Formats: sequence, C-alpha cells, structure tokens
Amino acid sequence: MNDERIDEIGENHIATSAKNPLREDAFAISDQEKIAKIENSVKDILHTLGMDLNDDSIQGTPKRVAKAFVNEMFMGLNPVNKPKASTFENNYNYGEMLVEKNIVVYSTCEHHLLPIIGRAHVAYISNGKVIGLSKMNRIVEYFAKRPQVQERLTMQIVQEMQNALGTEDVACVIDAKHLCVNSRGIKDIESSTVTSEFGGKFKEKETKKEFLQYLQMDTQF
Repeated sequence: MNDERIDEIGENHIATSAKNPLREDAFAISDQEKIAKIENSVKDILHTLGMDLNDDSIQGTPKRVAKAFVNEMFMGLNPVNKPKASTFENNYNYGEMLVEKNIVVYSTCEHHLLPIIGRAHVAYISNGKVIGLSKMNRIVEYFAKRPQVQERLTMQIVQEMQNALGTEDVACVIDAKHLCVNSRGIKDIESSTVTSEFGGKFKEKETKKEFLQYLQMDTQF
C-alpha cells in the first residue's frame, strides 16, 4: 500500500473489514512475552524522540505502556478475555424492548492509536432468552478494548448480542469523540461521531423510532 493510500485511509477512518485484522500467529507468544517486546519498542520510540530514559519520571514508562497495551487497552484482541454472555429463560415473559443506555466506551482509533471516548446504547427484544445487564456492558468493553474503527465496533456488539440471544432483534448506537479528530489534524474539539446498527425488528420504522426516543429520555438520577 502506497503512502497516499495510507494517508487516505487514516484521515477518513475507513474500515477494511468487519473483523479486526489479526495475523494467524497473533497468540503464538504469551502476554508476558508481548509486554517485554513492546517495552523494548517503546524504549526505542522514546529514545528516538530524544527523551532521557535515565530520568526517574520516564524510566518506567516503557513497561507501563506495554502492560497497559496488553492487559488493558487492547485486552479485547485476545479471545481468552471474551466475557461469557450468560443468558436465561424469559420466565416472566417480558416482551417489550430492553434498552441499556449510556454504556461508557473507551476505545482506541486503529489509525493513530489515539483514544475514542463515548457512550453506547444497546437494545434487544427477547424471543425467549434474556441476558444479564452487566453482560451487555462487558460485551461493549470487550470489543472496545482493541485498535478499533467505530463502525466495526458497533457491528461487533450487535453481532455478539445476536449470537448470545439467538435473535436478530438487536440494535446499537454509539456516540463518541475521536481524539485523532479533536486533538490533531482538524482539531475540532466539538464534533462527535454517531454510528448505528439495527437488526431484525429494529429495521422497522416504528421500532427504530421507539428505540431512538428512549435515548432522548432524561435518565439522570
């Protein structure tokens, strides 16, 4: 890929796949080995930038960054960390829409490795199964903790919920700020990005309208 094409993708947030691009040998080495390799790479980056790695303040930065990458910021790349989406029978026969609003999203733009910060709103209509509320938050967190593109993240959340619940009737809306837009390039600190994915009944006009109306409700307590 030439530099012009790389710049075009980076500035326009083009997703090349609905799946995160991972090599087949992505997990051939342990997390500890990855931390050690990344630590050395961060040392090289800081040294190249002219930083004095003997300074007490920055001496531990390479290891801190490496641990944060593997254990926190990008832990969602490793399927070992995938949350168990426990479901239960809908014994109380709740047949209306269930909406989990304002799920905090902390992700990382895969084009500049800068933060994406926002909120996800997830909904489903049960066809016989229900899922624990906290599991919805954990699903969002798992797919967010990767180098991501917001469109892909939105799709992955819906697909995982559909698989867990055995229904197409799932929707997700994400409203997030991208620091690659807010803090560099155009430096527009006010703009945010909204993405949505609607499955099954949520594609119908009235159901979609009902869901979006719930998102406008004031639920501050």
